[in-house]
Amino acid sequence: MGSFSIWHWLVVLVIVALIFGTKKLRNMGEDLGGAVKGFKKGMADANEPVKPEAVTTERNQDDTIDVQAKEKRDV
Repeated sequence: MGSFSIWHWLVVLVIVALIFGTKKLRNMGEDLGGAVKGFKKGMADANEPVKPEAVTTERNQDDTIDVQAKEKRDV
């Protein structure tokens, strides 16, 4: 009574396919697969060592001063 047989799962699958349609289910499967692939790529990128050049480049971009904003404050 606690577990479903294969026939129960087939009936549920048919009902879900009738409600959502096969095209929408296929699109949801593709979206889920893309999300899993992106997650795996992100985890692999997180395990790579950080290159020193990348760290200095990020610091230089954050230290940029907007000249026009500084001129407006002085006026």
